[in-house]
Amino acid sequence: FITLGNTMQILTVHHLTSYRYDRPVRFGEHALTMRPRDSHDLRMIEASLSVYPASEFRWTHDVFGNSIARVNFLEEADHLDIESTIKIEHYGLSYPDFSTLDSFATTLPFPYNNDEIADLGRCTERHYPDPDHKLTEWARQFLVNSTDPTSAPNTAETLLAMNQAISNTFTYETRDAHGTQTPMETMDRGTGTCRDFALFFMEAVRSIGLGARFVSGYLYDPAMDAAFKDPNLPEGAHLRGAGATHAWVQVYLPGAGWVEYDPTNGIAGGANLIRVAVTRDPSQALPVTGSFYGPAEAFQSLSISVQVTSG
Repeated sequence: FITLGNTMQILTVHHLTSYRYDRPVRFGEHALTMRPRDSHDLRMIEASLSVYPASEFRWTHDVFGNSIARVNFLEEADHLDIESTIKIEHYGLSYPDFSTLDSFATTLPFPYNNDEIADLGRCTERHYPDPDHKLTEWARQFLVNSTDPTSAPNTAETLLAMNQAISNTFTYETRDAHGTQTPMETMDRGTGTCRDFALFFMEAVRSIGLGARFVSGYLYDPAMDAAFKDPNLPEGAHLRGAGATHAWVQVYLPGAGWVEYDPTNGIAGGANLIRVAVTRDPSQALPVTGSFYGPAEAFQSLSISVQVTSG
């Protein structure tokens, strides 16, 4: 079925992660988060997952209900390849439907009801220190009604403005180092990756009393897709973060539910976003986690390739 306002696309995601070592090493258990969950806006058609060297799989759900493949290796090797391919029907909203907001939630601040407060739990709490209140001040500058400064700020307009401001004022970069910058590091440096911007936005909206959670997945870029299918086409404008795993944020708004915001590109709605994992903190949404046994200098390189195509 198709929900009003959604665009249906058939999308295929090919994700290859490769580790290289200068000698055979033994691998500890790895956890892979690469398979989306079926929902009203995403239906799995096909999925395959292969790993080298030889291994055994078992599937579990984490505390958030995300699908996790736990891999135990049967032999040593000088390289580790993890290859995932998924084909999905995707029904992403091209723009959030704010008309369904409960009347009390159309302006800020608003209170969640008791059940929602209990279920949102730590998604409404800030997780990172802000000793000088810099992030709080950054967020509160948007709490002014653009048409009437004397009235309460509009919820939809405020969140869209915050989302767009991150895209406009911070410089996007790719970074090979593991981990995510703290919001204070992102603010001080003025640069970051999609994970950094998602965490910054999440903590900013939590600072004004809203529940938010971190999302990891993939980004469909029509320009990159077209160039892959026909290299002779003139290059179009690319979305930032395509060609790798991507990260964004969901904010819980009563009546509208969990609304998608991608501060890296300044867009809202999930038309180009393929959701894989939803967590409270970025550290809980890593596509691959694991270990190897051997000297640290044995590790040589890590390469990640993500290709999202339509049709």
